[in-house]
Amino acid sequence: MDRLQNTVRPYAWGSTTALPELLRERPTGEPQAELWMGAHPGAPSHIDRGDGPTALSEVIAADPHRELGPATVDAFGPQLPFLLKLLAAAQPLSLQVHPDPEQAAAGFADEEARGVPRDAPHRNYKDDRHKPELLAALTPFEGLCGFRPAAGSAALLAALDVGGLEPYVDILHARPESAALREVLTAFLSADRSEIAGTVRQAADAVRRLASAPEPGRWAADCAAYADIARHHPDDPGLLAAMLLNHVRLEPGEALHLDAGVPHAYLTGLGVEIMANSDNVLRCGLTPKHVDVPELLRVVRFEASDPAVLTPEADPDGAEPYTTPVSEFALSRHVLAPGGAPRTLRGDAAQIVLCTAGRATLTDEVTGTEIVLEQGQSVFVPAGERPRAVGDGTIFRATVAV
Repeated sequence: MDRLQNTVRPYAWGSTTALPELLRERPTGEPQAELWMGAHPGAPSHIDRGDGPTALSEVIAADPHRELGPATVDAFGPQLPFLLKLLAAAQPLSLQVHPDPEQAAAGFADEEARGVPRDAPHRNYKDDRHKPELLAALTPFEGLCGFRPAAGSAALLAALDVGGLEPYVDILHARPESAALREVLTAFLSADRSEIAGTVRQAADAVRRLASAPEPGRWAADCAAYADIARHHPDDPGLLAAMLLNHVRLEPGEALHLDAGVPHAYLTGLGVEIMANSDNVLRCGLTPKHVDVPELLRVVRFEASDPAVLTPEADPDGAEPYTTPVSEFALSRHVLAPGGAPRTLRGDAAQIVLCTAGRATLTDEVTGTEIVLEQGQSVFVPAGERPRAVGDGTIFRATVAV
């Protein structure tokens, strides 16, 4: 086992207090959005095996079969296939969607063939992999995920009583659902910003009005979320696109699974996020970054769906797994009780173990190595090691589902 030295990413949407409080550090006054744990080239964790800090990506590259396990290398190549994060959102992230494996491979190959630089701001596909995600809430957490049924979105837009939205209400009522969602989203994202700006402002005023009404109505909670989006992204047509999506509230312990083609955005809260080790993001709005509308429309799944909210249930070993169909990662929560039986974290693949509350002591059954984790601290466990966990804290275990 190796204690991880991790990097905080200071994105503008990050909280100034949530990560410092969890890490028990003094706030800097600057946003601290994400703490990365893994071997992603953008900000790899470092470990020290006696010869100074070394990037985890370099350690794995030197002996991938030993570090990751043969099955992982056979399935995903000589790289850690997941990235684990602590994510602390104080304001809305961009509205976005991820491609499926076939779309990612085709999009990457096309941009490579056309010579689009990988660091170009208009590039869509930074690699040839998909990017499924799972976010487990540590605090109450809000987000947007998947299309609301067309009739529901029509009712919401009608409740705003904005003249410029009336044609879209009619479309959502009159067309088959998939066609209606496609037509309305396309119209919102393709409109000339100067021509639609008045409608966006009126919609922002309307959601603020409904969110603060003395007697909360059907859409009060949703409109409060949209009002916050409007505050941080004034005049952005992405506000209208966001109104087509389900508003989701997670309680601590609940998780949200985000599959390919599902439009989504995180809004506020602190959580543990795990994803396939990819950078492929197609943005729909709420961002100054590049929005490729034609490619986005090719990737989005235009179907209404209930958000994939997961509530873990303890298995016979006491672990609380979040079950998804993804093979690149598996995440489980372990709530340790003082004086409880040791919890063995079995697996033939590499693991990252993160402590999010209290304290946990990990002792490897193979090497006898012992590491104490305080909240916010994490370790890398090479394949073949079998740590036992005891303590009075909560840990999250990330590994590969192969």
